[in-house]
Amino acid sequence: MTDTVTGARTLVIGLDLSLTCTGVAGEGWTDYIRPKTLRGHPRLNLIVDEVTSFIKKADLVVIEGPSFGGGVAHRHEDLAGLRVMVRHACWRRSIPYAVVPPSCRALYAAGKGSASKGEVRDGIAHRYGVDLDGVGRYDMADAYTLLAMGLHHLGMPLADVPEKNATGLAGCQWPDMEGLAA
Repeated sequence: MTDTVTGARTLVIGLDLSLTCTGVAGEGWTDYIRPKTLRGHPRLNLIVDEVTSFIKKADLVVIEGPSFGGGVAHRHEDLAGLRVMVRHACWRRSIPYAVVPPSCRALYAAGKGSASKGEVRDGIAHRYGVDLDGVGRYDMADAYTLLAMGLHHLGMPLADVPEKNATGLAGCQWPDMEGLAA
């Protein structure tokens, strides 16, 4: 969607938050934030600062919600804190944000809620022509899926999405976007 006054396109940013490699995506690009050896508060601070640089002009931020599997119990508190800190950074800047459960992200990208990271990455490559390799490939694929979901929710899908996949949009926590959506 383009603002008829300024000519600016609606900016949606997808975030796959992680303590080790956060995926970030906007329309036509991906990136990642990798704190490497940092731990505790310095790591959280670096990730939030970097995320803030990506979202500062966003109209909508789409964040992957918590995953309660995958052996993250030992990192649960810091990861939950990171999600809250990023949501707070959005709130402080009056940027609406959505929270997408991992199963909805997988369903949207690959047609099944239990899709593997590789299946999500392959789905993104096939549907959007975004080939991701190397460090952060799965995190960036997840972030690109979240971006695509946000644009689809706003009525601006990046590509045709099968009806089954699009049902993943229904299980998300979408903000009130009155005045932004087409």
